[in-house]
Amino acid sequence: MYQWNDIAATSSAGVTGSARGARERDCLNCKIRHEAICAPLDDCGLMELQRLGKRRTLHKGQALSWEGDEAPLVVNVLSGMLKLSASAHNGSEQILGLIRPGGFAGRPQGGIAQQSIIAMAETELCVFPSDRFAKFADLHPEVRASLLERSLEELDRTRRWMLLLGRGSAAERVAALLVEFAGEGAGPHPLPLSRGQMAEFAGLTIETVSRQLTRFKSAGIIALPSRDSFELLDRDALLATAGICVQY
Repeated sequence: MYQWNDIAATSSAGVTGSARGARERDCLNCKIRHEAICAPLDDCGLMELQRLGKRRTLHKGQALSWEGDEAPLVVNVLSGMLKLSASAHNGSEQILGLIRPGGFAGRPQGGIAQQSIIAMAETELCVFPSDRFAKFADLHPEVRASLLERSLEELDRTRRWMLLLGRGSAAERVAALLVEFAGEGAGPHPLPLSRGQMAEFAGLTIETVSRQLTRFKSAGIIALPSRDSFELLDRDALLATAGICVQY
């Protein structure tokens, strides 16, 4: 698990002026800047926040935090994907959610982690100590408002997924997962979960998940160039299958 002391071992004190300037330009030109929690900040506010954090990479399977441990860090996801998971009573893992680029993870108030946060692929992060980020948010109410808005959006997403699990067909559940994996970017997109993990997440069997993927492929909605990736050929059809309204 990451600790801030480990990350701070390569602090800005050891960064040259030119390197620091390049890093700040990268922050100003960050490709997910307008999707991230820092979107409401002006350039000065962004540079102030940047000085509090570090860019680091989690490798596949590496944990940012474990369920039940202290949660000293918060992160913006720049690339890759994180999963939120918890342990069931029988010791098995239950995947609770996925965090794509532009997403935010961790508890700004600190405390005990309620879920494990684990990289599904090599994942680049902006990492901040929770206490410093919380103080920064207190001084920048636009960031606090952005946190609240994201929390409400996540609550809405969780409720939609609960409805799918309770009432949705197998096709709707698998299509909704593919929409989540695809995001807004161009393909090909990774399939970060195995067929078994997709089945567990969607409340289905592995065979059902495989059948639905084959069905979408035959219908020309997706292509499956490899077992761990897919191409989205007809986004509107996939959104419609998932029960998501298409807006123009």
